[in-house]
Amino acid sequence: MTRPRYRTVTRTQGNNRALKEGAVRPGTFEFEFEEVPVLVHAFRRMVRTLEFDICEMALTTYLCARAHGVKFTALPIFLVRNFHHGAIARNLAAGPLAPEAVKDRFEGHRVGVNRGYTVTTGVWARAILQEEFGVDLSRVTWVRSGDEHVEAYRAPANVVPLGEGRSLQQGLLDGDLVAAVGADLDHPDLGPLIPDPFEAGVAALESRGFYPINHLVVVRDALLDENPDLAADLFETFAESKRRYVEALRTGRVADPTPVDRVHLRALEVMEDPLPYGVEPNRQVLEELIAHAVRQQILPAPVAVDHLFSAATRGLTG
Repeated sequence: MTRPRYRTVTRTQGNNRALKEGAVRPGTFEFEFEEVPVLVHAFRRMVRTLEFDICEMALTTYLCARAHGVKFTALPIFLVRNFHHGAIARNLAAGPLAPEAVKDRFEGHRVGVNRGYTVTTGVWARAILQEEFGVDLSRVTWVRSGDEHVEAYRAPANVVPLGEGRSLQQGLLDGDLVAAVGADLDHPDLGPLIPDPFEAGVAALESRGFYPINHLVVVRDALLDENPDLAADLFETFAESKRRYVEALRTGRVADPTPVDRVHLRALEVMEDPLPYGVEPNRQVLEELIAHAVRQQILPAPVAVDHLFSAATRGLTG
């Protein structure tokens, strides 16, 4: 009997390489992988037209899309985690900026955000500004360089467009922006707000378990309804691929580690698994992200973590 083939988009990296290469295969279907060079374009296509069957998706985009009735559901497969202390850039030529001066420097001024206000990295970066520097986010004008994936979303009044023909980099250089999240730093005058941001991210993980999730996996609701076994099969397939990767990290078998690998290697010094899959091992960070999304007016109200995920996967870990 021919097994169904499902159009799937997920970026190739360590934790899903085995399934992308066919070394790990699902039990009830076949993947039909499609490569989208700019992954965020796949997010947009999935959110707006449900173009794919299975798709990697930014976490906050998923929350926002669900709030606006998009017919897909997540599985607790958390493909991307990262430290985001390096995401906030400023013009170093403006002179030193002590940590205690950040609040006054940001409040009442314009801060850029790459693409849309709902971009997950932007949410986590704003959380860092609020929690570590005491910035009142409502007193900052957030200047987005693009639009939102979820067309129905309406940003708060303190979110404005950057304008045609402008870039975050230029805004930093000419002083229009005091800082920017996700700006191109290919200029000698530009650099991170937080010195040694990678180690700052590691320190936040060690001290308070701050280890942000960025991406998960979503499946069209119609497909989940048609195939009750699909969600669990998908979860186990991704989990097995990830287990092989983590074991390779743990035993030093990852040659020429990428920046992503280096994040996972440092996380391994703090936790047994740098990429735990499942609702329960990630409940705290998911609740934290939801709370930030509400405070930042991306979600109108808190949502229960369990309701975000396919019922067939809520009790699974891997």
